Amino acid sequence: MNLLPSLATNMPAVVLSGLAALSYAVLAWVHPRASAMQSRALLTVAWLLHLGVLVFGLFEQPARFGFAPSLSVTVWLVLTVYMIESRLYPQLRERWRFAFLGAAVVLLALVFPGTPYPALRSNWMPLHWALGIASYGLIAVAVGHAWLMQRAEKAMRLGTSTETAMPLLTLERLTFRFVAAGFVLLTATLLAGWYFSELLNHRWVWDHKSVFSVLSWITMGVLLWGRWRMGWRGRFATRMLYFGAGLLLLGYAGSRFVLEVLLQRS
Repeated sequence: MNLLPSLATNMPAVVLSGLAALSYAVLAWVHPRASAMQSRALLTVAWLLHLGVLVFGLFEQPARFGFAPSLSVTVWLVLTVYMIESRLYPQLRERWRFAFLGAAVVLLALVFPGTPYPALRSNWMPLHWALGIASYGLIAVAVGHAWLMQRAEKAMRLGTSTETAMPLLTLERLTFRFVAAGFVLLTATLLAGWYFSELLNHRWVWDHKSVFSVLSWITMGVLLWGRWRMGWRGRFATRMLYFGAGLLLLGYAGSRFVLEVLLQRS
């Protein structure tokens, strides 16, 4: 299996991906010495270049999709939400961590561009993909907020929290809002998957993707119910969120990674 795409036929993708990864790397390197405005400007440049990579991939023929492109889109969505939130909550200062993550997924998608789809079995299949990636992104954002919430809780216990830190209740509220939004989109994704499965295969196919996705949906649903009816919060709720997000990651990205990289099958 040839992992690297042809430089001759994919030179625009290679250049855009290289520039995006380089921009992320520069941000991570200069972050300790850069002002908030400079860091924000560098992140914006990297974000725009990353968007260019994704847009170029949409028009590639034949269409490709796989675990690495899905992770790349997910991280870009997370960055989009972060950039909006950082305007509303200037206390958010995790740009260098996102820079490392952005550089990694851009390069990963360049090396593993995914499986080619010369002809889609339905013109509406991209809708199913879009819903799935959007649910990935929102739940990933929820995981990021949960991690920040854990850090804030630890800082409060140690007495090291500062006035510039985001309020714990604000982080908690944002976390569960993103969980709820991700759950709604994941529900739509599963319904679309069921529809296409019935349309194309005349039955629901219980493969690894379906099993892990349904288990994640059940976990997120129980978490939201527990939050609403039982007031679940703190470490228990956070660990449950991590578990559900892990199942969702295994559902598509994990399964495709095994097929594309370990088994080298499409």
